[in-house]
Amino acid sequence: MTGTQDAGAIHVVAAALIDARRRVLIAQRPAGKHLAGAWEFPGGKLEPGEAPSQGLERELREEIGVTIGPPRPLLRLHHKYPSGEVLLDVWVVRRYRGRPRSLEGQTLRWCDRAALAAADLLPADRPILAALRLPERLRSDSTRHYRVVSARELKALRRRPGLVGAACRSAAEAQAAAAAGADFLALDPVLAPGELAALCARVAVPLFARGVALERAWSLGATGINALV
Repeated sequence: MTGTQDAGAIHVVAAALIDARRRVLIAQRPAGKHLAGAWEFPGGKLEPGEAPSQGLERELREEIGVTIGPPRPLLRLHHKYPSGEVLLDVWVVRRYRGRPRSLEGQTLRWCDRAALAAADLLPADRPILAALRLPERLRSDSTRHYRVVSARELKALRRRPGLVGAACRSAAEAQAAAAAGADFLALDPVLAPGELAALCARVAVPLFARGVALERAWSLGATGINALV
């Protein structure tokens, strides 16, 4: 299967498929494939001209025999393997029809969060674990797994217990915070739709938008919305 290119990278889509018991599905790469034996989130390469959400729907139908409902964006990240660079476009899928089954010789496994953290995941897939700990809405009363600091405070942090996000006052500050190692970005300003979509495409960490409905934020590429007060 051929894939599209993004600045020299192979564009791959992957799903965190979550069942009613909040378990996540992973697949083991079969013998004969690159990095055989390692585990990954199901998905595959985009075909030329294919939108990521369309490619995800096709890949999951071909690989594990399920038909998915609308997915939500989680994050986009680049990873360099010795064989080349991959742009990994990751989505959360909670609504699907059919029972996942192996259609390409891979072993499938449902994992709770502890088993998922212990799995021998591909290096490119490991950042997904942290992103899955984040909610769809950032709230002041629900910060057990994360905290939000200013972009300036982020640079001064030496130790980071838990996930640390950066509150960003502009798209430029958000890009700088992502480069400085923020686990996620919480936008303070309301960006125009085009500017928000462009920013989501540029940063490799989850982004939470301000002043937009949740499903609209997803359609523009954001992981969720910033409801912090």
